[in-house]
Amino acid sequence: MNAQTLVLRPIFSQHFPRKRNYIEPVLLSPFQRILLTTNGTVTDMIEAYSGEAIKIKKLFEDKITIKEDILPMNLKKGTEVIARKVLLQGKMSDRNYVYADSILVLDRLNEKMRTQLLQTKTPIGKLWVENKVEIFKENVELGKEHAGDLADYFQIEPEENLLYRTYCVISNHQYTMMITEKFPENNFRRKL
Repeated sequence: MNAQTLVLRPIFSQHFPRKRNYIEPVLLSPFQRILLTTNGTVTDMIEAYSGEAIKIKKLFEDKITIKEDILPMNLKKGTEVIARKVLLQGKMSDRNYVYADSILVLDRLNEKMRTQLLQTKTPIGKLWVENKVEIFKENVELGKEHAGDLADYFQIEPEENLLYRTYCVISNHQYTMMITEKFPENNFRRKL
């Protein structure tokens, strides 16, 4: 699926309200639990786990005006945001480890960070470190859902499950991003 054939549903309606599909933490591997609950950067963790550097592949990125309030971010209808969909891929293997969609509030980010987000293929977590941006991640939701249209990215069947987490990023006392990260339920199962 390329950017031209990508069907963009409003990113915020994908999160709230959602039929919740809870997961049993004891059924997850330790690394899966870490990925779903961490306050650190997922990119660094996947690099350590996989033994390869991570790059992003942008599937979609565009300015949109939100058509409804996004309560977890204190955003009002009519606010302009960047909607973005990316894959975190291994630089050597081109393996897709994580799919992420996000809402970025550009006027709440410094100019250098805005420029790098829009013009580079550097993962957000790496940009936070590079720019020494102090952040706090507020977990909003975690669960599992069928892979559906995302199955091809992970070479799995559409009815197989993806684990996901949604969190808001707070910087300078403002909600700057809302990110949902998804990966196949059967990934990251080996013992640490």
